[in-house]
Amino acid sequence: MKNKLQQYFPMIRTEGEVLKELRENKQLWETFCGWEEKYQKEYLDICTGVKGVKLLYDTYFKAIMNPDTRPERLNDFLSEIIGKKIKILKVLPNESAKIAAESSLLIMDIVVQFEDGSIANVEVQKVGYLFSGQRSACYSSDLLLRQYKRVRLELGKSFTYKEIKKVYTIVLFEKSNAAFTKFSKEQYIHRFEQKSDTGVEMDLLQEYTFICLDIFNNTIHNEGRKIESRLEEWLVFLSQDDPDMIINLLNCNLEFKKIYEEVYTICLNMERMMSMFSKELEILDRNTVKLMVDEMIEEYTKMTEEHAKKMEALDEVGRQMEVKQEKLKADEEKLKADEEKLKADGEKLKADGEKLKADEEKLKADEEKLKADEEKLKADGEKLKADEAKLKARKEKLEIDAAKQKERAETAEAEVEYLRKQLAELQKSNK
Repeated sequence: MKNKLQQYFPMIRTEGEVLKELRENKQLWETFCGWEEKYQKEYLDICTGVKGVKLLYDTYFKAIMNPDTRPERLNDFLSEIIGKKIKILKVLPNESAKIAAESSLLIMDIVVQFEDGSIANVEVQKVGYLFSGQRSACYSSDLLLRQYKRVRLELGKSFTYKEIKKVYTIVLFEKSNAAFTKFSKEQYIHRFEQKSDTGVEMDLLQEYTFICLDIFNNTIHNEGRKIESRLEEWLVFLSQDDPDMIINLLNCNLEFKKIYEEVYTICLNMERMMSMFSKELEILDRNTVKLMVDEMIEEYTKMTEEHAKKMEALDEVGRQMEVKQEKLKADEEKLKADEEKLKADGEKLKADGEKLKADEEKLKADEEKLKADEEKLKADGEKLKADEAKLKARKEKLEIDAAKQKERAETAEAEVEYLRKQLAELQKSNK
């Protein structure tokens, strides 16, 4: 029995047919056997129509949406995102390789220039939290500066700033960051531009569009939810590998059937298909290592911050101990002064003995009171001594805890350094 997609695309082969061709080609079979079992299954699922192709991934996207060979497709897609009809004039070389290399888990990156001179950078990022608003601003500024340098060089003395056109930064996230997921569980597209708080209109050139594919995919799978726009048709086509969703798209717009036929025609070319899939696995392996390092660095940063907070707390405890020690010192000095006063009083009482003989009974009562006060002072002295011992023991415990925290931080730092060396070796071996 044919699977669902085979009913629409008869050229899709069975798993047995695909495996037979692989076995008949020694090189292809060795490549296939070298993959992990999960990737073997994924490859077979794609070739046999059990799952669709992830067309936003670099090699597949460029095969189907290449602006050099299929400009009308990318024109249509970008027109829907930007909100106006555009036409690609040419693909620009990615001269910002240094900046792009800083981005972990980059799935696809393409820079195009439209007929009106404006530029668009389209990126697909696997993990959203690694692509912040600040990074987006840097990318946009880089594109704007590249345009300025190019146009100024081309026009020479006739150059004016009116020649500089808009720069669009378009980012699609497979997994959105918290800023988007906390904002809404249904809103999947967010547009940004610079506006005045007074209403004054100025063209500040930079615009941003962020599309959250995870939010979109969750929304589009809701029961009874239909594909509502041309943009949603493109997003389903590019991001969905669910056969049911692909069929829904075909029922909604048969124009995509021709494009899917190209996809499954590519699947018939086993050598090309395996080359494309292998490249995606290489990118996946490289990006996985990048993600591990980024997460380790992030974890280390958090540990460092926590350690700093604990050290600050220790410093505060130390300051409190110093205050208490100063108080104890003052209390000791007061006790010493009281003792000296009592001694002086005793001498005075002795000198005035004859004079106070008549008040002997009163003096006796006063002596008893003084004795009681002395006992109380002695008891207070013992309590203060005990408090000082408790504070000393607490300080020693805090110092031991601080040493343990420092040891843990050093261990984490060593682990991060080891992973960095592993990454370097891996990158070196990939070269």
